Amino acid sequence: MVPESELIMLSALQHYVFCPRQCALIHIEQIWEENGLTAEGRGLHDRAHSESAESRPDCRRIFGMPLRSLELGITGKSDVVMETPEGVFIPLEYKRGKPKVKEMDTVQLCGQALCLEEMTGKPIQEGYIYYFRIRKRLHVLFDQALRDFTIRTISETRAMLEGGKTPLPVYSKRCESCSLNDLCRPELIQKKLDINDYLDRMLSKELSETTLQEGIK
Repeated sequence: MVPESELIMLSALQHYVFCPRQCALIHIEQIWEENGLTAEGRGLHDRAHSESAESRPDCRRIFGMPLRSLELGITGKSDVVMETPEGVFIPLEYKRGKPKVKEMDTVQLCGQALCLEEMTGKPIQEGYIYYFRIRKRLHVLFDQALRDFTIRTISETRAMLEGGKTPLPVYSKRCESCSLNDLCRPELIQKKLDINDYLDRMLSKELSETTLQEGIK
């Protein structure tokens, strides 16, 4: 069991899958800068985190349910947990954009399901992610592959956060949509690293040639 003081946020899993450096900047260095995309996303979550509930004919919807797993060492809040008349719990997550190629959204939802399983003692088989941009709900099956990936991500995220070291940037197109892009400056740091690597290789080559020439003499 992981002490409550050492629990990591479910949101950190999504940040880690998106970019380990972004995760470290937010959760180690406590850096956050909002842009239009994050502000819009935060607005969509306001009601979801109200910690209220409503009853519908097909299910009871619980908003902002606190979640945690002491076994896995994760904690956070759900957007919505739907409880069917049969007592089945189904997590629902709201996202501003559209489905991602990486598992950054599904891993966060699976983390919620693992918390619910520990809290309720019941298996959680499926969940949903509603994407506002396309106004569609994505069905997520919590199969063994996703569970294994989520548990591995929890372990890797925890190791990085406990190590307290922010990874160096690896610039890619996804950096353009990151709210921390101006603070991270990945393209500048990457360019500097590339130049330093080039100089190191040239110096190493020059030293090797000098050593070879002296050996021939």
